[in-house]
Amino acid sequence: MTANPGAGRWLVTGAAGMLGQDVLAALRDAGIEAAGLRRADLDITDPAAVRAAVEGAAVVVNCAAWTDVDGAETAEEAATAVNGTGVRVLAAACADAGARLLHVSTDYVLPGNAAQPYPEDAETGPVNAYGRSKLVGERAVAELLPEDGYIVRTAWLYGEHGANFVATMLKLAAQRDTLDVVDDQHGQPTWSYALARHLVDLGLAALAGKAPGGVYHGTASGRTTWMRLAREAYRLSGLDPERIRPTTSEAFVRPAVRPAFSVLAHDGWSAAGLEPLADWRAQLAEAITRPAFADLLGLPSTK
Repeated sequence: MTANPGAGRWLVTGAAGMLGQDVLAALRDAGIEAAGLRRADLDITDPAAVRAAVEGAAVVVNCAAWTDVDGAETAEEAATAVNGTGVRVLAAACADAGARLLHVSTDYVLPGNAAQPYPEDAETGPVNAYGRSKLVGERAVAELLPEDGYIVRTAWLYGEHGANFVATMLKLAAQRDTLDVVDDQHGQPTWSYALARHLVDLGLAALAGKAPGGVYHGTASGRTTWMRLAREAYRLSGLDPERIRPTTSEAFVRPAVRPAFSVLAHDGWSAAGLEPLADWRAQLAEAITRPAFADLLGLPSTK
C-alpha cells in the first residue's frame, strides 16, 4: 500500500456498520489516513462532540444512521433524530471546518412507483417513516453544504459485515429445501465494498475540484428482483437456483411499506469523471468469494 498524503485525513462515522467497515478498508487500500468512529465513540446529534471530531478532517464519510426500517414506523422521532437532526449537526460542523461531506442516503426517499430508473433530480416522496427521516438529512446537507456536500443514495446493500439478504439466503440453504422470495420488487443489489471504493473515488475527486456537490446514485448497474438475486447467489454458490420460488409482497406483510421500484439512474457520476458502479451480477460474483460468504457453504475464498 502506498501512502496518499495529498488526500488529507478522512473521518468515517458509523464505522462499526457494514458499510463503515468497508469504507475504512477501502481507505486503507488507497493509502489514505482515516479515523473511524462508532456510535459509542460519537453521538452525531451532539454539536460540540461533532465539531471536535470533524476538526482537521478533509473528508467526512457519514455512514451513521438509524437503519431499522420497520422500527421507524413506531419511532419516527427517534429515527429522524439520527437520520435528520444528526446529519444537520454533521453538515454544519463540516461547513465550519471546510470539510467535504459524503453522506450516505437511500432510495427510500423516492416514491418507488416509477417505470424507468430515477434520475438524481427526481422528485422525492418517501412512502415510510424511514424514508422521511432520511429525506430530512438530505435536505440539511443540500442546504448547509451546497458545494461541498455529496448525497450518495444506495439500496439493497449487502456485505461481509453484519446481517444482509445474501448472507441470509445462503444460511437458509442448509436449513430449508425451498425458499419463497418476493419477485415483484425491483432494485439494484449493491455490494458494500464496491460502494465503499466509489465513495473513496468520489471524495478524491471532490478534493481535486472535479466532482460537483449534489446527489449521486451509489447502486449497482442493471436491475433485478429479490427472487432473482437469491437465485443468482445460489447459482454462483453451486446450489440449485430452482430451490428459490417466486412469491409476491402480499405474502410478506411488513410494518413499513417497501418501494416496488428502486431502480436508480447513474448519470451523476460522469460529472465527476467517474464510471458508475459495475453490474450487480459482476459485484455478486466477486463478493461471494469473500470469506464471510464463502465460509457459509465451504467454498474457496479470496481476500
